[in-house]
Amino acid sequence: MESMGKMKSSWDLYVEEALPKLESRRTFAPLRPMNVSTAGQEEGAQTNFDEDEYETYQGIQPWDRLASQIKLPQTFYQRLMDGLELTCKNEREEHEIISSNQEKQFKNLTLFAGNDFLGLSRHPTIAKAMAKAAMEQGTGPRGSPLICGYTNYHMALESVLANLKKKEACLVFTSGFAANMALMAAIGSIVPVLTGSTRPTKEEKVAIFSDALNHASIVDGLRLAEHQGGVELFVYKHCDMSHLDARLTKCKNKKKVVVTDSLFSMDGDMAPMVELAQLRKKHGFFWVVDDAHGTFVWGKNGGGLAEEFNCEYDVDICVGTLSKAASSLGGFIACSKIWKQWIQSKGRSFIYSTIAPIPLVAASYASVVVARKESWRRREIRNRMKEFHALTGIPVKSQIVSVIIGDIMEAIKVNQEFVQSGLYCVAVGPPAVPPNTARIRLTLTAVQTTEDIKRIAALVSKYAKFKVPSYIDSSRHISARL
Repeated sequence: MESMGKMKSSWDLYVEEALPKLESRRTFAPLRPMNVSTAGQEEGAQTNFDEDEYETYQGIQPWDRLASQIKLPQTFYQRLMDGLELTCKNEREEHEIISSNQEKQFKNLTLFAGNDFLGLSRHPTIAKAMAKAAMEQGTGPRGSPLICGYTNYHMALESVLANLKKKEACLVFTSGFAANMALMAAIGSIVPVLTGSTRPTKEEKVAIFSDALNHASIVDGLRLAEHQGGVELFVYKHCDMSHLDARLTKCKNKKKVVVTDSLFSMDGDMAPMVELAQLRKKHGFFWVVDDAHGTFVWGKNGGGLAEEFNCEYDVDICVGTLSKAASSLGGFIACSKIWKQWIQSKGRSFIYSTIAPIPLVAASYASVVVARKESWRRREIRNRMKEFHALTGIPVKSQIVSVIIGDIMEAIKVNQEFVQSGLYCVAVGPPAVPPNTARIRLTLTAVQTTEDIKRIAALVSKYAKFKVPSYIDSSRHISARL
């Protein structure tokens, strides 16, 4: 593998220098791999992770359509229709009705609001893998990964994810949020460990450059890193490579990191991966990509945006999630072996969290295999994108489309019409998006049909006019605005 054979980066050398300091202080946190006993299995037998045993299919199947359907309790549906979505009193009363099993009526809708992009949530192969693991292994994780929870199932999942991302190693988490928090904290701890001081000089600090619209988990992780005293934070304009280049050029810090989402979840636009790779060559920064919405959806094998734009070996660390296109739950960090050791020792959200249960990990492993082999699902997403563009004229850059409305109450009114037409969408407002940019966020999936797209395109075309929000560079992004 190319990334494994290349010379060590300066960042690997920093970590190599810092790890012995953890060992000398007895603060290195080793993983404790173990196999768990399987019901009915002979002593000494190994769990089989043969990918050929995972059944896959070509083309949409009857169960796939179930992944695009949703049922709303009639009381909640009525609350949406009455414009009472943001009221807590009605929510309490509604929950009381549902929890007491008094709710008898449901409204069937087609789902356009989820992140099950490939439609794997009803796939029988994944369900069988989860059920088999539960029957054989129980429900446990039994502990944290540093105590007794790190099993051969977790190691197998890490291995298949590392291969997908073309990296040496991988570390799995209970969520993508936890993965970003751990990584930012781990980066922020390098200088204090190397210098032995929580107050290093400005020049000694790690300069981290973050896209203005990065996910909240990155933002919160960076706040934690700043609190540790070893980081100086710089925010660059959204996807603006000229601004990033200027900030990198002006910065005198030796250690530089650039962190960005690959596909931005509320706007659907992509980071300029090729230009970022070029800037990395120019400035020599450490490149971190959060590929939560790109993994399994983009790239020939589902390797994400880095694979799509042929810059997998330029990305130093890739963060991903298993709770979106993989239709499971959890997060991961794909990186070098030495970085894995550093993160597991300094990432607080990893150290102090119980690891994912074995059945869930088994389902995630099956999802990775199925997602890679059933490449037709990625093609179907592209087909839905083309159809949506043809019917609305909206330039569709990814599987996420934002119809910008502006005022949150106005967005709720527009969303009522979508829901009333049998299309489940959600009006999104602050703090998830900036003030006065409330929107209807639509997701296009592999298990929606051409007829589904026609129905939603008719409504979108009724409202959409082209205008670019002021915080978006018009040369890179166009949103539909009411």
